[in-house]
Amino acid sequence: MRLIFELSGEHPTLPAAELDCVGRVLEAKPQVAVAECPDPGAAARLALTHAVLEELGSTGASGEELASLLRDLALTPGRPFAARVKKVAGSMVREPVSSLERLMGTHIHGPVSLDHPEIEFRAILSGDRIYLGRVLLRIDRGSYDLRRPSTRPFFHPGVMLPRTARAVVNLSLVRGGESLYDPFCGTGGILGEAGLLGARPLGSDADPAMVAGCRLNFPEVPLFLADATALPLRSSALDAVVTDLPYGQSSWIRNRSLDQLYPRALGEIHRVLRPGRRAVVVTNREIGEIGGSFFRVLQVHRQRVHRSLTRRITVFLKE
Repeated sequence: MRLIFELSGEHPTLPAAELDCVGRVLEAKPQVAVAECPDPGAAARLALTHAVLEELGSTGASGEELASLLRDLALTPGRPFAARVKKVAGSMVREPVSSLERLMGTHIHGPVSLDHPEIEFRAILSGDRIYLGRVLLRIDRGSYDLRRPSTRPFFHPGVMLPRTARAVVNLSLVRGGESLYDPFCGTGGILGEAGLLGARPLGSDADPAMVAGCRLNFPEVPLFLADATALPLRSSALDAVVTDLPYGQSSWIRNRSLDQLYPRALGEIHRVLRPGRRAVVVTNREIGEIGGSFFRVLQVHRQRVHRSLTRRITVFLKE
């Protein structure tokens, strides 16, 4: 089924990349993408999408072309509907949103209910296109705020927020029932998001305090103390690896420099991952060259956290 995704504008590349976990992206523009998805309900796992629409069509960037598309579709919903328009930055459509919503209302034949519609038709205006669809699903992004790290029994400053943790888990393409391992689990945010998706999370850390704290946050997750450069795991045993590597000398890394830690840890991640599966590694520095000696580099996303920290989210494939 072809779906339209109204994407978050909080990052230029991550929202569209995250869609790989639910389907095949066919087209992407700022804050909107079209993808072929076998199971529309799976889109509920997305963190960086606002709404999911059944694709009805797309057209050029003008009210006249939108009216022509609507005449061709001849939409006649038998239940109360509303027509909404979202214009994102960079849209070439000149008509105001209110005029386009009235235009949609006059070309869709059925009872209108702006306050309590049973069906919502939505047009998303991005670049030189208008994408038209029927809303199937709205993502409850507020639930991520309820899981913010400061509400957990064990908290450590600078940890990844749940929305980002869910996005990097989704980049791994892990499915329900599959294993996902974090060898630098810290407070456990990545493991928690993987568990909510029905995956089988497994975590370790070289710092006993982090393992104990993560166990307080997620007592149901199997955890163990381990040096990430010498993991006590079988080769090719895991379906996905997602981790946020230590960033600086203040991190507890067994008196080893990051220049030593990174290549050795990536080598172990490669060893324990199944062939054909992904590892998603978050760092504060470029690691494509190091990781490229073990994996194929699929994607690199840069996320500015604050003035002194820009995360690099690198997606690797074990071939």
